[in-house]
Amino acid sequence: MTFLKRIAYIFSAVALVGGFAAAAHASQPTAWGLGFQDAATPVMEQITQFHNLLLYIITAVTLLVLFLLLYVMWRFSEKRNPEPSKTSHNTLIEIIWTAVPVIILVIIAIPSFKLLYAADSNPDTEMTIKAIGKQWYWSYEYPDYGDFTFDAYMKTEDELEPGEPRLLATDNAVVVPINTKIRLLVTGDDVIHAFAMPAFGLKLDGVPGRINETWFEVTKEGTYYGQCSEICGTGHSYMPITIKAVSKEEFTKWTEFAKEEYAAVETDRSVQLAQLN
Repeated sequence: MTFLKRIAYIFSAVALVGGFAAAAHASQPTAWGLGFQDAATPVMEQITQFHNLLLYIITAVTLLVLFLLLYVMWRFSEKRNPEPSKTSHNTLIEIIWTAVPVIILVIIAIPSFKLLYAADSNPDTEMTIKAIGKQWYWSYEYPDYGDFTFDAYMKTEDELEPGEPRLLATDNAVVVPINTKIRLLVTGDDVIHAFAMPAFGLKLDGVPGRINETWFEVTKEGTYYGQCSEICGTGHSYMPITIKAVSKEEFTKWTEFAKEEYAAVETDRSVQLAQLN
């Protein structure tokens, strides 16, 4: 087997293993999982597609550069070229290595601009939810449905229901209707927090004295989990986010229940939170 054939064989093996790894990507949070969670919003679908495009491009570029590096080391070694070449330039090669990167950047730029516009645009939303980060829990407000508010604390291990993930489930979940454009307002009550929901492709800082805004539209019913993604103190890892996406009919029923359930201010659970630390 010649040197070049060996290189080609190695590249083929790497590509094959990479293909198996991609097929085994987990769709939900799992230990040692690779890849994104299944997209639950149109924006996250675009993020996943853009990520995959970049992965293909960077893999091809990396393999090409590695191949050329090894080939040049072999082809133009001192043993094979006792008389060094005095070539100073090559117009064709210079045109190629200028034009090809430009083409690649254009291919990357088009979906990148589309994604930036989709994520940062402010469409006509149908409802608003306000999330307030506090040490170390989240408060939520529904101004369009009687302006009720509630707090969401991480469940202790004794409170977990079967199937609920440890350190991610909360006692009260944010409930949203599917196929509805929702405006999300995020702020902080004490220090900087960050509202992050991987399946939505969403991460927004909660800064005290400032309200940041984004939007999302969940297309699949289910329960989704996120976390505070800004180190905010000793209880930072105990600030999970639980969002339940339901049908519009179920959401209407839930709002009627929530108006009564959360009419009174919830009792302070600081003692329970201290036990988690």
